[in-house]
Amino acid sequence: MSPSPLRGKIYCARYGALHNGSKDRNGTMNEDFHLTPLSADVESGDQLEALGPVDERPPESQYCVFRSGRERFCFPVLDVEEVLDWPIVTKLPLSPAYLVGIFNLRGTIVPLIDIAITEGRRPGLLPKHVVVAALRSETHHEDLRLGIAADEVIGTYSVSNEDLLEQAPENVPHCIGLLRHDDRLALLIDLRRLLEVFPGPSI
Repeated sequence: MSPSPLRGKIYCARYGALHNGSKDRNGTMNEDFHLTPLSADVESGDQLEALGPVDERPPESQYCVFRSGRERFCFPVLDVEEVLDWPIVTKLPLSPAYLVGIFNLRGTIVPLIDIAITEGRRPGLLPKHVVVAALRSETHHEDLRLGIAADEVIGTYSVSNEDLLEQAPENVPHCIGLLRHDDRLALLIDLRRLLEVFPGPSI
């Protein structure tokens, strides 16, 4: 089943303007942004020709990039339901170290994991945000939601296929590739693999 086009709407409304617009944070137009005027009597066919062949324009996808620990990670925006400030978390007894706890998201209990737990966080230094990812379930009526602890939300990036690299570190089984952005690399997370590596509690 294809993901819902509404997925990521709340996230994009909050963070999407950071990298996708032609204006900077002050609302001024970027100097690199230029429009080439066309005469008012130009035929529609000539207008399409001025835009260039459709096949030559590479397809773009949007990704949510965030930092957890020292590494940058990313999800397709359609997998991201929203981004939250650090919520009130209830710890579970006898839970694995990566499971921070559970929290209430508008009546839905969501498990919260820390994928940077192996780095050894300093006591009392909690992440600042939670990236809520949602996976379409084949056996449940509702999506499976998972919160990922994030120290920093970098932003939303529109990238072409050329910016996606297939190679990924062998010691990170929940990542399926790399995303190139701003001369940096982010690990591309596969949500199904993430749930296999960091299984949450049965709620």
